[in-house]
Amino acid sequence: MPDPSSAVPTLLNSREQPPYSVYNPQGQSGLVLVCDHAKNAIPRSLGTLGLSQAALNTHIALDIGCEALSVAIADRLDSVLVMGGFSRLVVDLNRHPEHPTSIPLASDGVEIPGNRQLSGHDRRQRIDEVFSPYHKALAAEVQRVGAQHPRIALISLHSFTPYADGASRPWHLSILWNKDQRLSRPLLEGLRREAGLCIGDNQPYDARKYFGYTVDAYANINTLAHVMIEARQDILDSKDGIAKWADLLATQLRRALPACGVFISN
Repeated sequence: MPDPSSAVPTLLNSREQPPYSVYNPQGQSGLVLVCDHAKNAIPRSLGTLGLSQAALNTHIALDIGCEALSVAIADRLDSVLVMGGFSRLVVDLNRHPEHPTSIPLASDGVEIPGNRQLSGHDRRQRIDEVFSPYHKALAAEVQRVGAQHPRIALISLHSFTPYADGASRPWHLSILWNKDQRLSRPLLEGLRREAGLCIGDNQPYDARKYFGYTVDAYANINTLAHVMIEARQDILDSKDGIAKWADLLATQLRRALPACGVFISN
C-alpha cells in the first residue's frame, strides 16, 4: 500500500471546489457561452495570494457582474455556459500559459505577493489543475453542441471598469473581434440602432492586437462563429441592471446569429 505521506501534494484537494462549472448543460441552442473570469475564489492551499478580501472583491480578481449576466443570457437563449471556478489571479484562463500575464505578478498597480518567485512546479500545478481542466470542459461543450447543430457560435463574456488610467470609458457595451466579422458586424449594427447607447467597436481593448486565448483556441473548429462581448461593470450593479442588459443582448444575439447560420431553440 502506498505511503500517503509520500504522495505529491496537489493544488486542489477533495474538499476544494472544481476549477470550472457548466451551467445549463442540456441547453439546446447552437450557442456556447463562456465566462472565463466569473469568480474571485482562491484555492485554500494558496491562502489569499497575500491580498485582502477587499482587493479580491475588485476587478483585479474577477469580471464584476459578468457571472450573473452570463447566467441570465444562458437562461434566455437556452444555451450552455462554461464558467471559470477560480480567480484570474491564480491563472488567467484567457491567456496562453506561456503569456507573461498568465500568472500575473501585479494587476492594475496592485502587486500579487502569492505569485512571486513561483517554481516551475508551482506554475505547472496551476496550469494542470485549473487551466487545463477548464479548457477541456469548454472543448467538450463545443464538440457536444457542434454534434447537434450544423453551425454553432462561441460567445465570450467579460466586463470592464468604468475608468482606467484617469480616463472614463463611455461605452455601455463593446464588441471585440479579430478577423472573423460574421457575428460582430450584425451585432454592432443592431446595438447601434438602440437609442441612448454608446457601443464600442474593439474598445476599450483591440482584439485585432490580442484576442485572448479562449476565443483563439476554438475559433477554427468547424468555422466556429465567435465574438467577445464586454459590458461596463457599473451597468451590472443590480438585479434590474443585469436583467435589462441580458434582455438586450439576448434580443440582439437572436437577430445577429442567423447571419452566421446559427439558430436559437426558444
